[in-house]
Amino acid sequence: MRSLWQMKNLDALEVESFTTQPESLRIAIVTETFPPEVNGVAMTLGRIVDGIMARGHALQVVRPRQTLDTINGPRPGIDEVLSRGIALPAYGELQFGLPAKGRLTKLWSEKRPDIVHVVTEGPLGWSAVAAARKLHLPITSSFHTNFQSYTPHYGIALLKSPIDSYLRKLHNRTRATLVPTKALIKELEQRGYENLALLSRGVDTGLFSSQKRSVALRSSWNAGPEDLVVLLVGRLAKEKNAGLVVSAFRAIQTRVANAKMVFVGDGPMKKLLQEACPEAHFAGTRRGEDLATHYASADLFLFPSLTETFGNVVPEALASGLAVVAYDLAAAKELIESGRNGVLVAAGDEFAFVNSATELAAQRSLCAEMRGIAVQSVSHLGWDAVYDSFLKILKGVLHNHGRESVSSADLGAQSGANPRGQQSLSHSNMRPLL
Repeated sequence: MRSLWQMKNLDALEVESFTTQPESLRIAIVTETFPPEVNGVAMTLGRIVDGIMARGHALQVVRPRQTLDTINGPRPGIDEVLSRGIALPAYGELQFGLPAKGRLTKLWSEKRPDIVHVVTEGPLGWSAVAAARKLHLPITSSFHTNFQSYTPHYGIALLKSPIDSYLRKLHNRTRATLVPTKALIKELEQRGYENLALLSRGVDTGLFSSQKRSVALRSSWNAGPEDLVVLLVGRLAKEKNAGLVVSAFRAIQTRVANAKMVFVGDGPMKKLLQEACPEAHFAGTRRGEDLATHYASADLFLFPSLTETFGNVVPEALASGLAVVAYDLAAAKELIESGRNGVLVAAGDEFAFVNSATELAAQRSLCAEMRGIAVQSVSHLGWDAVYDSFLKILKGVLHNHGRESVSSADLGAQSGANPRGQQSLSHSNMRPLL
């Protein structure tokens, strides 16, 4: 059978197979980003996919083509369905999936999943919601990105309200929207979102560990054993507020003469940051053990973003033994006890952020104490609990959907007709997908 990454017809959606095991769920996941792409959504989804597969469930992933598909090939054990896409503005490395309602309806009619989970809210995600609803398939979704908060950074502030309306309408058409923090659930409820469920994040404490600290790497940064290394990991972009890190580092230099600055990541602001802070080390994108070593070899982590729904870098930094300065939002709000394993700053108070970073950098004994506490503060955040919570939410939706299907069928039988004019659809594993 022709492999997916060799497909010639870009208009087609193709799938190799969608095998299942007894008592397992068949889950169709629709996303516009997926590993090996480097961002919080792709990383989180990759983890969840691994956990679901390890528990014996069958997965189909519908996504746009990636530039690395021809190099890496398909991910083992996953039925991948590739769609056409276009480059996302300001995120050229990511693809916006184009609408595909008709093709998804045909695909899922022939190879019916138990449930559809929509990860991203682009045209492909909207198509998936529409196709699944047409087929009376249960749908869940994830709220990963505050796109409406990005609008001021890209000169489209007038679109903030329409974007939020679009996102709200999409998510409210699903049976459950998975949200990473309790604070975000409260905010979204106030904005009119419905059917919200908490699904937090984990951190791989086997990968991210203070034991990965490297004298050799620090030496490559011209940092001696006693020198302070300040770190930022993430996309170098306006919406991540990366410029504030340079301001904080400049202030730190007035108190800690030998301080070093390291940026890990890439993005449209890289050139501007290099011009503003030429003495900094720009490590580019790092993955796996290499990324973990970069984390552990620093001392102080600065996280100035105001647009996060979670911020996976925060638990990664804490697990790596770094003191963290961040705004009192998202993951930082839930994981940092200010003054103990880091410092929280009121959202948007740039002066307080710079001042807090400077004071902590200058108090090396306090910084060292926080670093020791940081590791233990996230030791309980295993991914297994996240996988189990994800599946529990999906199974709850399936259970409720099954009861509604039975009720609808009973009403149809009593009236002598199916009220929807179609066969009642069950989430039972008896329905084969091939």
